[in-house]
Formats: sequence, C-alpha cells, structure tokens
Amino acid sequence: MTKDITKITPYNSEATKKSQVEDMFDNIAPKYDLLNHVLSMKIDVLWRNTLVKWMKNDNPQEVLDVATGTGDLAITIEKGTGSKVIGLDLSQQMLNVGVIKIKKLKLDGKISMQKGDAENLPFEDNRFDAVSVAFGVRNFENLTKGLAELRRVVKDNKSVYILEFSKVEGFLAPFYMFYFKNVLPAIGRLVSKDNRAYTYLPDSVNAFPFGEKMRQILLDTGFKKVEYKKLSLGIATIYKATK
Repeated sequence: MTKDITKITPYNSEATKKSQVEDMFDNIAPKYDLLNHVLSMKIDVLWRNTLVKWMKNDNPQEVLDVATGTGDLAITIEKGTGSKVIGLDLSQQMLNVGVIKIKKLKLDGKISMQKGDAENLPFEDNRFDAVSVAFGVRNFENLTKGLAELRRVVKDNKSVYILEFSKVEGFLAPFYMFYFKNVLPAIGRLVSKDNRAYTYLPDSVNAFPFGEKMRQILLDTGFKKVEYKKLSLGIATIYKATK
C-alpha cells in the first residue's frame, strides 16, 4: 500500500512537514551540491539541461524557479534561455550557497534569490513566462495547494516544468532500489552528518505519484495539457503542464 506523501517527513517529529523540510535543507546546505553530483554521478546535470531545452521553445523572458535550492536549475535556465530568473526557496542556508555561486558566475544581475513558501507564492497572478521546480514538489506539505500556486503565477498558455524523481521499471529496478535505499543513504549520512535527510529521500520518492498518476493530478489542478518525458530509464521524469 502506497503511503500518503504528506505523511513522509524528514525527522518524524511533531513539527510540520514544511518546518522539517526547511530544517533538513538548512542542515545539509554546505554539502548539498557535492552530494547531489556524486550520488547522481552528475546525471542530474543532463536532466536539468533536458528541461531547459524543452523550456527554450517557449522563449521565456522571466522565469520563476521554485525550490531553487543552491540555484543549479536557475543558472541552467539563464544560460540556456537568456531569461531573467527569480529563484525561491524555503531554506535560507541553501539560498546563501546559491547567492555565492551566482556572484562567482557574475549572474547576480540576471538571477535573484529570495526566501519564500511554494504554497504561498509572493507574486501576482499570470506573471511568469515559465515556472520550474526541480526535485521540490515531493517536499510540498500540501501538493494540491502547491501545484495550484505554480499554475496561478504562470501566464495563460504558458507552462510549468517539473523535474522529479520517479521509479525505475523493468529488470534494473531491483538493483537501482538497492542503491537508492541502502547505498545512497549511507553515503549521504556520512558526508552530510544528517542521519535522516538521505533516508527521507527514498522514502519520499517511493510515496510520490509519477507518470500517469502525476499527469492526472496536474490535470485535476486545472492545467489544460500535460506532457511528460521519462529520463534515464525512469529514474526521473519531466512534466510540462500548460495553463
């Protein structure tokens, strides 16, 4: 039986999921980029590039990157589309790392970073030419509310791009799940010094809807068209939801 994604939390404490997710990312921020690239063997770079190539067809001028973290997708979007990007995240520590990266790349005139809640976005309706979220919707406390907010702030006939983990299917599935549930959390704990953060990752991925289920959730949220692409044998999926 699939667990309710809203009940999967990093620390299993009495605090809200949102508060626990913020604490988790604040805790692992200094090691996040290192772990991200090592644990994915840098395939995550390819996934972000694929999303941006798809987005580029929309010729966006201003993009909102929700759950921006340390800004990797925001940077890829700016480089790939030339658009102005606002990166928003719940974790101030992750944003601090991102601001340093953006300044080093001399992109602080093109990319701005701000603290904020994906489920209560501080922007007017129909503002952005595109909205993106990479590995963030899984952490929403209220998935429906978060997706509705993404839809609210994107312009009519424009799209929200969601990159999220899914599940490997076929003969490779058992091998991948062993790595995902055993090897990845062990390395994550060792490097980040956070005992729960990289256990929460496979737990939350296993509980999260993907493929046709996620497509239907996006349609039920009010998007008029939803397409998706599986990446790397289904490890991740990009969803393009058009308002």
